[in-house]
Amino acid sequence: MISTAIRVARVGSAAELAAAALMMLGFPCLMLAALLPSVGAFAAAAAVTYLADHYLHRRGSYLVNRLSKVRAGLSIRFLIRQLLLVLLLARLDLSGSMVFYAAIACFLTFYGFQAPHAALVTLIDLRRKMPVATRNVDLGARVRIPDAPPRRLLSRSTEKMLHLDLVAVAGLLISGATDATVYGFAGIAVTLLLALGYVVALVPFVRGRKIPPNADKVLEALDDWLRAYRPETVLYFSGSKDSAYQVNMWLETMEQLDTRPLIILRERAILERMASTTVPVICVPGGVHLMNMDLSTVRVALYAANVGKNIHMLRVPTIQHVFIGHGDSDKLASVNPFSKVYDEVWTAGRAGRDRYAIADVGVRDDDIVEVGRPQLAPIKTWKGVPEGRIPTVLYAPTWEGWDDNPGNTSILLAGENIVRSLLEAEPPVRVLYKPHPFTGTRSGAAKAAHQRITALVEAAGAGRAVNPQFVSDIAGQAAAKEQLARIEARIAVLTGSEGKSDEAEATRDGLIDMALHAEVARLRAEWNDAYWRSFGTAEHRVITGAEPRLYDCFNVSDAMVSDISSVVSDFIASGKPYAVTDSAELGAEEFKRQNTAVRGAVILSNSAAELDELLEAVIDPAADAQATGRQELKRYLLGPDEPASIDQFNSAVRELARQAERRNLGQKNGASAAAVNLAAALPGQRVTGETDGAAVTG
Repeated sequence: MISTAIRVARVGSAAELAAAALMMLGFPCLMLAALLPSVGAFAAAAAVTYLADHYLHRRGSYLVNRLSKVRAGLSIRFLIRQLLLVLLLARLDLSGSMVFYAAIACFLTFYGFQAPHAALVTLIDLRRKMPVATRNVDLGARVRIPDAPPRRLLSRSTEKMLHLDLVAVAGLLISGATDATVYGFAGIAVTLLLALGYVVALVPFVRGRKIPPNADKVLEALDDWLRAYRPETVLYFSGSKDSAYQVNMWLETMEQLDTRPLIILRERAILERMASTTVPVICVPGGVHLMNMDLSTVRVALYAANVGKNIHMLRVPTIQHVFIGHGDSDKLASVNPFSKVYDEVWTAGRAGRDRYAIADVGVRDDDIVEVGRPQLAPIKTWKGVPEGRIPTVLYAPTWEGWDDNPGNTSILLAGENIVRSLLEAEPPVRVLYKPHPFTGTRSGAAKAAHQRITALVEAAGAGRAVNPQFVSDIAGQAAAKEQLARIEARIAVLTGSEGKSDEAEATRDGLIDMALHAEVARLRAEWNDAYWRSFGTAEHRVITGAEPRLYDCFNVSDAMVSDISSVVSDFIASGKPYAVTDSAELGAEEFKRQNTAVRGAVILSNSAAELDELLEAVIDPAADAQATGRQELKRYLLGPDEPASIDQFNSAVRELARQAERRNLGQKNGASAAAVNLAAALPGQRVTGETDGAAVTG
């Protein structure tokens, strides 16, 4: 019952649910106490509402954020409490007292301070916003960026401002209980002085040397940096905040390029969620700013997603544009007709080339280059189930997609059947459930199915955790959990996750410390190792969020169940058995004909009755009828193991850069020749500046 209420209210825990209930019940209690009247009851109910409200805001509760949508936002809740206090004073026969009128004047004045306070906070936020936000780009010598205002002034500023009424409320309650008005007047004076002081403290940060330079100076400094750095290869990305993983998967590849790399982002939300990297990063939200940037040295632009904002970079004719995508699969997105706008499309292996040929969407075979998948290097090849451990099966379905095609995801029709079958399997297996980050974002039915699957896995995992048959090395798990806490605390200190979030300051101080970067990478590897040791090797687990990464889940799993997505193509690199769900019920033969990546898989119907074949292949490799086919399929989908994929990728970048240089030179020479011909054809014209191109004057 409680877990259902938690899911419905969209709060994170039973404590949040209890706090929300107390806050909602507190206001009727305040009204009752004011009408009785009872100062003690009012004080108790007020304390409950204050504390519950503060707790929910500290936790960032979804419920509190949604209250404003039903006219019960933070300011309204404070105003109602103050009005009820005025009612209490009236019921205590203080309506003829000066403290009663002072209370009304106090609360009106107090709300009068809210407007300049909110305006100053908003203005500071706007002026601290940079036209471009950067990482690993040194603008410090070119522009002066002042320190951000103290976090205590801006962090949860509205909540802090409103809570200044506590002193006045407390003083008035004491006056109501004792008939000594001095406490009420004192409380009112302190509240108003604090509110005025808060507003005054913000004023210096909206003027003079406390604000960053204007956009023109910042953009000029950026162009100076670009001319000095001379970037050659750009990874360009735009998308929603949930799509940050699509750019993160390319960071290590960009770091290994032979040419000078640069990452250009279009949304601040992506920058905030992007993993640490040594590559210079520029976030340019404005299209005009991007189109005016000096990118004259860039020869190759790589695109990880087909989005509308790509046009702002595609318009640059001196750059060769390449679609590299964010995964290789048989989904329709992998043969998007939009791909023909790029100069080249890079695929992992031969399968990607054939996919475009079959789809016939206008992408020429000559424009397709096979470069492998550099990101797959961390995936380990399977060597069988480790001795002494039960098999682990990863269920990693994709999301529901933008339409209602039943073949998009197994979550809706098969997910619960798959999970129940795995949880009840004999001999037993461990289940890891890692859903796609977008799951449930478009479809309420997919979201509900995901929540039911999560509940199944978590309940089964809790049972395993206390089952003597599966419990082992409790001391080791406890030690691993302690290690996790230490590592997380250390990473938080090193990465400054508890530090500044101000965009201007982050741009100024965003140069990476290479030694620190290496230390964090080492700690993350240790974290991953400790995470898997922090619970039993037989304990079922739901895994969401960025850590542990999908490839880490691949490496601890012995088999996988998934849908048609790049996850399947990537998993094939491990050589492990896998199953793919035919959610649209095309039939095994037709399903394999339409989807290359499933030709080495066990094909599941929505009933998941075929899971036994997958589990047999895991338990007894000799019974694995798909083993040979998977190896052939791996080469077809992902390309040869030699040369290494990163070498193939670098070679493709260099060749395309050479093509860009030849094209640009040809265009320049062609333009000069055209100008000469034009001058000869038009009487009275003469040509000047031939060494720099064509200039025609009359």
